[in-house]
Amino acid sequence: MAETYADLASQRRYSAAIAFFRSDLYGEGDFAQRDADLSRVVPIMMRVLPPRLVTTIAKATELNALSQELDQALITRLPDGGSFTVADYCAAYRQSAERAARQHQIALIGEVGAGLDMFVRRPFVESALSMMRRPARLAGLGVLQDFLERGVKAFRKMQGAKEFLETIDRRERGILDAIFDGDDAPFPEPVVPRARPQSSSGADRGL
Repeated sequence: MAETYADLASQRRYSAAIAFFRSDLYGEGDFAQRDADLSRVVPIMMRVLPPRLVTTIAKATELNALSQELDQALITRLPDGGSFTVADYCAAYRQSAERAARQHQIALIGEVGAGLDMFVRRPFVESALSMMRRPARLAGLGVLQDFLERGVKAFRKMQGAKEFLETIDRRERGILDAIFDGDDAPFPEPVVPRARPQSSSGADRGL
């Protein structure tokens, strides 16, 4: 994702949204606490936030769970040893999930993004989140609160996410279709940065 969307990440308008997608919707972190918080706080949110925004948050949780599930299935089909090629990745991608599951994953990305974009331009949403901040901390829901605030802030910064979401949908579906149609090189081999050599004292040496 970092390489596929490097052009968007380099733009001030989209950088925060790309970071949010990588860290909170399609990240490698442990979201168990956030999801547990969500199950506890939904009744409160339903009274404070618009139902469609609550639905968007639920879809974000579904997206993360599905992504984790698909990634875990893919990992088990990669070569042992931690080193693999794009062709290895494509083979594991095809073997690890139905095409429909991957298509649903992409659809969820668009639905979550569209839902956030719809509400971030309404002042009362940010005000409602601000009002929830202290109660959320006191109730032990700080992880969920931070997730909501990061998402709203990232999408508000874009001032319209239509182009952003269309770009993600087009690229993700293009890669998906290419892989399932047998392409073993839908993107270049990632460049793995080498560690800089160090002197015997541990200090970096100049070039």
